[in-house]
Amino acid sequence: MFEYFPKNYVWNLALNLAMEMGAKIGELDEMCRPLLDAARQGDDAGTQAFLASWEVMADKLIAQACQDEERGRLLSAGTKLGRAATYLLTAERMQAFDYAPRQALYAKFQDTFQRGVRLARENCERVEIPYEGDVIAGLYTRAEGVSGRAPLLVQVNGLDSTKEMLYRVGLPAHLARRGVSSLCVDQPGTGEALRLHGLKARVDSEHWASRVVDELETWDDVDPARIGLQGVSLGGYYAPRAVAFEPRFALGAVWGANHNWGEVQLARLNREGERPVPHYWEHVRWVWGARDMDEFMELIPKITLDGVLERVRVPFLVTHGEQDRQIPLKYAHQTYEGLVNSPDRELKIFGDFEGGVQHSSVDNSAYGLDYISDWVAERLGGHVQ
Repeated sequence: MFEYFPKNYVWNLALNLAMEMGAKIGELDEMCRPLLDAARQGDDAGTQAFLASWEVMADKLIAQACQDEERGRLLSAGTKLGRAATYLLTAERMQAFDYAPRQALYAKFQDTFQRGVRLARENCERVEIPYEGDVIAGLYTRAEGVSGRAPLLVQVNGLDSTKEMLYRVGLPAHLARRGVSSLCVDQPGTGEALRLHGLKARVDSEHWASRVVDELETWDDVDPARIGLQGVSLGGYYAPRAVAFEPRFALGAVWGANHNWGEVQLARLNREGERPVPHYWEHVRWVWGARDMDEFMELIPKITLDGVLERVRVPFLVTHGEQDRQIPLKYAHQTYEGLVNSPDRELKIFGDFEGGVQHSSVDNSAYGLDYISDWVAERLGGHVQ
């Protein structure tokens, strides 16, 4: 893991995520060098300075993109806006949930991202799925070279990621080249579902996952018999749970197991293991809609896959980084061992030979992208050649 900020895992995690989404090292250095002293103050202090520095770079790229547009260089403009959006999202993700400028920053990010996708003519379409009188938003990437109905992998967030992060890390592009479409969604508790619609996370992830399948079954370019579900980080809980209770999913996969997230919270209260975002306890209560820590502590024993996984009767891939500092490796073994009725289960531990040894391969996603996309394509009827 690239550790620009000494002894500050949370800030380094944000930096590594940005790199996996396409950030440039020179731009990162320009943004982060003024923040070295602030980073030494801990995870929470200095996050407003972090925002200011990263937004300056984003604004510079947006100005450069405007110059490109004026000269008719739309592809170049789109590329710059894509990086600017990554920097804005990274800055927004680091703030306390109730920090007032966060709302405007998120709107700016959304606008910048969508403009960049449009100008760069990316294989990415925003969609909205009806849900509980509201909507779940997603990013749809179509399979390449497929006529008629294509297989599709739904991809869901963890605790603090967004559909744009899933898209930028690159699994949709890898799958598209293998003849598999993708739908990255902001499920309840994440992204714009949380920020714009107030939809909180649910223990019963099949509740919203089933609504996603309902919608996909109406699309004339998706094969309803070949829809899979993959989750990253806390999605390592959401995805297996949903596959267990929603039999229409043809397979499941996780990039970072999360067998007993409630148990992990107890360890974090004892300062065991790393946390993914600043202002952590305020963030988790926001995500789950808990009014205080007492209410949150009453909820967390329910966030476990114990007694659930024997319901899974489709192929399932469990991947995990050998040196994951957030979710111990033992939870990957627990998930794999629980999949007793899966006809095709696999446990893949990313070690030093492959890289991607940290949480959800945030230190190097390249091997994980190849491995997961190949595994999915082989089972959903895509191709790997």
